[in-house]
Amino acid sequence: MPRRSFGEWLQHGWNVFRNKDPSPKTDYYTSISSSYRLDRTRLTGGNERTIVASIYNRLALDASSVNMMHAKVDQNGSYQETLDTGLNRCLSISANVDQTGRALIQDVILSMFDEGVVAIVPTDTTLNVHQTMSFDVSEMRVAKIVKWEPEYVTCHTYNEKTGKYEDVRVPKKTTAIIENPFYAVMNERSSTVHRLLNKLRLLDIVDEQTSSGKLDLIIQLPYVIRNDARKVQAESRRRELEEQLASSKYGVAYTDGTEKVTQLGHSIDNNLLDQIEYLQKLLYSQLGLTEEIMNGTADEKVMMNYYSRTIEPILAAIADEMTRKFLSKTAITQHQRILYIRDPFKLVPVSNVADIADKFTRNEILSPNEIRSIIGRKPISDERANELRNRNLNASDDQINNPVVADNEANTSFNETGDAEENSEKVANEGSTYEDIPYEDTGY
Repeated sequence: MPRRSFGEWLQHGWNVFRNKDPSPKTDYYTSISSSYRLDRTRLTGGNERTIVASIYNRLALDASSVNMMHAKVDQNGSYQETLDTGLNRCLSISANVDQTGRALIQDVILSMFDEGVVAIVPTDTTLNVHQTMSFDVSEMRVAKIVKWEPEYVTCHTYNEKTGKYEDVRVPKKTTAIIENPFYAVMNERSSTVHRLLNKLRLLDIVDEQTSSGKLDLIIQLPYVIRNDARKVQAESRRRELEEQLASSKYGVAYTDGTEKVTQLGHSIDNNLLDQIEYLQKLLYSQLGLTEEIMNGTADEKVMMNYYSRTIEPILAAIADEMTRKFLSKTAITQHQRILYIRDPFKLVPVSNVADIADKFTRNEILSPNEIRSIIGRKPISDERANELRNRNLNASDDQINNPVVADNEANTSFNETGDAEENSEKVANEGSTYEDIPYEDTGY
């Protein structure tokens, strides 16, 4: 780009901090502003102040990391191709002006854990959802259900035009209503999570009382307190000691030689901490979690069990409901589905990648270019790198006639028995050519 002169910079240059609009538009939709994000999901019911919030966040992060897409399947329900639709863009790229597809799924799961049931409302569609089911979703948002009707639900969701949460009445047949598959563990009144929250609340009260600055002293006066006069005298003596301690720089007071002061070492002991540890382990077992999963030290077997027992039911609940509500009967007949596909190579250590790549290419499951994309390498332009072929067996006639040059030193080809031979200058000088190789029928 040519360098601008100073005069052109003054005429055309723009800076976000300097060039402010002197006459901003007074638009109703942009008049509302806030110092924090208005559409952010916030946990309620005490979940946000306890260890339960970290558990919910861990589950939501792991589940949202699995790719969810609008795809076409075959007769057996196996994945064929990803469809380029508005619904797929909502799940993979942008769900609305504030959220990506992954952020939307994380929002759905967090809200579902907190509320027990949550709705995904298509806020922008190609056709009127009240008149037809053959619509494509352009934008969607997570909503809290505040009112239930036989065929409609009233949802409390964020309106990006006004910047406020509003109640909208939407039909059930076009709104994905997702219930928490772990409702009995998380959302029932007598569930493990609620019991754990109650114990944590009691522990907070005890800790607050312990750290409130009280001395917990008992003063034994040298006389018997039975009549009103002695009680008044004892109360006066207690106030005098309190004033001495409060007004002293180091909290020092004096007593009479006949008075005895007894300090309570601690409050009456309780087993709250033991009960909390028990409920936490019980919650981990019911959700299929371990401490290794939470701190990131779990091995491959533990993670596979975690994904199959915990993450899969969550994703299945979301995908099945979105397939049922956002795809028409015609689309379902055409084998369209909402699928979730987890990358199995995420849990594979680097030391095992070479062995796995060899098995996948040798058994004609993945091509070399697909393996390269998995390990983060660019595909090569050679067409044979896209072939599903076992490189350890003999090549086809076209591949023998046009051998691939592996490097500048040697060219490896295969004879009819599957034995590799080097076609280098040294072999050529010895008189060994492709015509000299005897034909042997091996049955391939």
